[in-house]
Amino acid sequence: MSAIKETNFNFDKQTAFYKGKVRDVYTIANEYLVMVASDRISAFDVVLPEPIPFKGQVLNQIAEKFLKATADILPNWVITVPDPSVTIGHMCEPFKVEMVIRGYLAGHAWRTYRDGGRELCGITLAEGLKENDKLPIPIITPTTKAAVGHDEDISKAEIIAQGIVSKEDYEQLEKYTHALFQRGTEIAKERGLILVDTKYEFGKKDGQIYLMDEIHTPDSSRYFYAEGYEERQATGEAQKQLSKEFVRQWLIENGFQGKDGQQVPEMTPEIIKSISERYIELYEHITGEKFEYPEAGEVLSRVKTNVEKALAAL
Repeated sequence: MSAIKETNFNFDKQTAFYKGKVRDVYTIANEYLVMVASDRISAFDVVLPEPIPFKGQVLNQIAEKFLKATADILPNWVITVPDPSVTIGHMCEPFKVEMVIRGYLAGHAWRTYRDGGRELCGITLAEGLKENDKLPIPIITPTTKAAVGHDEDISKAEIIAQGIVSKEDYEQLEKYTHALFQRGTEIAKERGLILVDTKYEFGKKDGQIYLMDEIHTPDSSRYFYAEGYEERQATGEAQKQLSKEFVRQWLIENGFQGKDGQQVPEMTPEIIKSISERYIELYEHITGEKFEYPEAGEVLSRVKTNVEKALAAL
């Protein structure tokens, strides 16, 4: 199985290149972005040494489906998806916050609450909540987008006071975030899933707000299986998750949490294959569609050819 570990393309009119944890982003004529979803995988803010075949395709194609399914709520950055692992879209000026929205007390929010915190990003949480309880209404807990290191929690009041986002724009982002989460929740319900929490990124182009990046993928969102949710909450059992939490669990069990001096456990061919299969399973469960394997062949040549054809047609 071939995988995209890194790319080093040089496209016509290319003006910049950025290598993220998992994406390689090419700027074309300071107008378009070519976003290649590589098969790199990160956990605990560390890129693991081996790529996972088809992971990039899974994330790219889930995002494509959800961006299409929410295009009536607001415009998004996508122009075309010329390859299973590539999206080409408009270059926008990103807002310097990520809009994290939570319908349930899980993950970072739960850890803060468990450790005694009752305020999260300026929102006061009720007493007596348990891990994974449904919140009375979904809450937005934004984070600053850090160029280096960890994103930091921030409140709406601080965002506006510091001029990170104007009051008018921020309130519009809040409306979009709630509408997108509601749509994602409805689609998840049809698939027997609960959309627990997720994040959205927005940008502006020609004065218009656009939805950017990927949405509702297992890398940017947490899902629970709806069946048995209530029973598990009542008995204090862990919820069944549909996310990349299984990768984090494997790392923790093997003594790695991204801390200094810790070694990433050996990623054997069996481990790589099992992670790849889990991602494909996630794709099929979230979309309700059969995963289509790309045609056999040299993957980087395929990507390059498909991108060049699409750019020529812009």
